[in-house]
Amino acid sequence: MIIFDDVSLTYPDQERPTLSHVDLRIPEGELVLVVGRTGSGKTTLLRAINGLVPHFTGGTLTGRILVDGRDTATHPPRELADVVGVVPQDPMSAFVTDTVEDELAYGMECLGLPADVMRRRVEETLDLLGLADIRNRALRSLSGGQRQRVAIGAVLAAHPKVLVLDEPTSALDPGAAEEVLAALQRLVHDLGVTVVMAEHRLERVLQYADQVILVPGDGAPVLFGAPEEMMRTAPIAPPVVELARLAGWQPLPLSVRDARRAAGSLRDLLVGQLPRLRSVADSPAERAGLDDLTVRYGTTPALRHASLRVGEGEVVALMGRNGAGKSTLLNTLVGVGPQPVGDVRVNGRNPRDLAGTDLLRSVGLVPQEPADLLEATSVAEECRVSDRDAGCDAGTTRALLALMAPEIQDGIHPRDLSEGQRLLLVLCIILAARPPLLLLDEPTRGLDYPTKARLARVLTDLADAGHAIVLATHDVELVAEIADRVVILAEGEIVADGTTAHVVTASPMFAPQVSKILAPSTWLTVRQVAVALEETEAAG
Repeated sequence: MIIFDDVSLTYPDQERPTLSHVDLRIPEGELVLVVGRTGSGKTTLLRAINGLVPHFTGGTLTGRILVDGRDTATHPPRELADVVGVVPQDPMSAFVTDTVEDELAYGMECLGLPADVMRRRVEETLDLLGLADIRNRALRSLSGGQRQRVAIGAVLAAHPKVLVLDEPTSALDPGAAEEVLAALQRLVHDLGVTVVMAEHRLERVLQYADQVILVPGDGAPVLFGAPEEMMRTAPIAPPVVELARLAGWQPLPLSVRDARRAAGSLRDLLVGQLPRLRSVADSPAERAGLDDLTVRYGTTPALRHASLRVGEGEVVALMGRNGAGKSTLLNTLVGVGPQPVGDVRVNGRNPRDLAGTDLLRSVGLVPQEPADLLEATSVAEECRVSDRDAGCDAGTTRALLALMAPEIQDGIHPRDLSEGQRLLLVLCIILAARPPLLLLDEPTRGLDYPTKARLARVLTDLADAGHAIVLATHDVELVAEIADRVVILAEGEIVADGTTAHVVTASPMFAPQVSKILAPSTWLTVRQVAVALEETEAAG
């Protein structure tokens, strides 16, 4: 179905190729997972499948790419639209209509499908992806996860032979992600659709993959093979594989179910031990507070009677379904959005009374769409503007960026960065002012495991220095790694608030992989297990 024959791609003004001598043979009806570091070239490989690279991006492509027998060199994207459907990283960038139902129908209208066929497929897609309740909603009023499902549905409705997805579950809650992956499985198994997806949250998708493409980056050879074979030495791996490597399990398990079968001896070694946890003061000074808070968008309540207190040095994770009110809570703490009913405090003041440098030095928000905060024409200029606005020493933002993402060069345009790289740049811009309260909305979207580990270390260091951190996320592995508390929202109400171990292990939906593998013990991360094994070995 898809053939890459000695393909190399070099972008304009770059000396080193992004892809070098790629040879791939992807048969019909397989789910292929593309993995690699942030900025390694995964998105470039995906865009080459439908001809966006190099027809729209520019650059020099050598070799040949065939999709269902069509050469992408002679068939631009419009001539591949009936064969290849593409869901980009940023759903809003692909929308062309105003409402959910219109967006689902638009692609089929472009292909000239009969009205009765379009109507039937729209209904099927609404049910398949759980979108029926929002069919008439404006796209701009949707949460990030809802937009992601609409973007996937708009492509699925056209019934392409090849489906290309870039980070398809990154903005989805665990339940919605399972629904989308189940839908993709049905397309592969029942209809013979070839699915090629890039995804950093391998813990969600690895067990479903038939083949894995590893894109190392820096022009190194692209590798292709069975998931177990690729994961033995892959530099990027989900917790289930990392735990298997630590314990020496063979064959290498790729799912929680297989890992549980191998985990008996490891559970025995950990008997009587408890995970190491961060220490937080019993009564920390309040950094943020909500009392009986209600927020409405028109007549629709987004938050209802929410009360929450976040103390100095705490890391609090907001979790819940898409549209539960997590982003609204963060926006309220930074003083944006509808006027709330109730009391809001940030360092003892109402955030709506703060402005300019006072606001930057009190609370910082990294939004779900980080590109909204980027305006300059180069990374270097963004860093200079950040230092000026925050009133900090020259070079502060650039030094943070060198720590978080050393691969990002000064001269590159921020819009040319990957989704994950843009997020890291914005995070550094916010951190430059060192606000005592830091808010993050889906901070690991588009980040690989090593970069996410760097982010976790930075956030933990900030919390240890007294900063309070509140993050809205669907990334249960990040929550397990850094959060002290978990607050779960549903329909705008806080339904759970407790320690991370207590809340996430009580929920099959929000439990991390290590917790599922080693249940009923309360281990949450591979790092916790590694520390315990080292201590056991040292004790003799």
